[in-house]
Amino acid sequence: MYGNAWRKAQNREPLSPLEAQIVQVIEDHPEYRAAVLDEELEGAYAPEAGGTNPFLHMGLHLALRDQVATDRPPGIRDVFSQLAARAGGRLAAEHRAIDVLAETLWEAQRTNALPDERAYLIKLRRLL
Repeated sequence: MYGNAWRKAQNREPLSPLEAQIVQVIEDHPEYRAAVLDEELEGAYAPEAGGTNPFLHMGLHLALRDQVATDRPPGIRDVFSQLAARAGGRLAAEHRAIDVLAETLWEAQRTNALPDERAYLIKLRRLL
């Protein structure tokens, strides 16, 4: 989906709302542009191999942006707004916040439970 959205944007084809969001994340991460166009790479990122999985990284950005847009969990929009002001902008704030999001999701997976939204917001507030 990342590659298709990026190709459509480069060809100035109409984008769905989700594709437009994906393109914005790719524009924010020029270092991943080659990866999104390489169909063989998409499944090649295993945790044990080390390094950053660009698809996971960009997916966390998309998830965080959706959380902020919908204010879910309640209060995240305000916390993120403050974080962006202190971190020097939206993208810098996202890079700090997605680490917390990834940790929260990992903990939920490890304990086979829903993500703890309260603990997540507390951890985000600590970034302030």
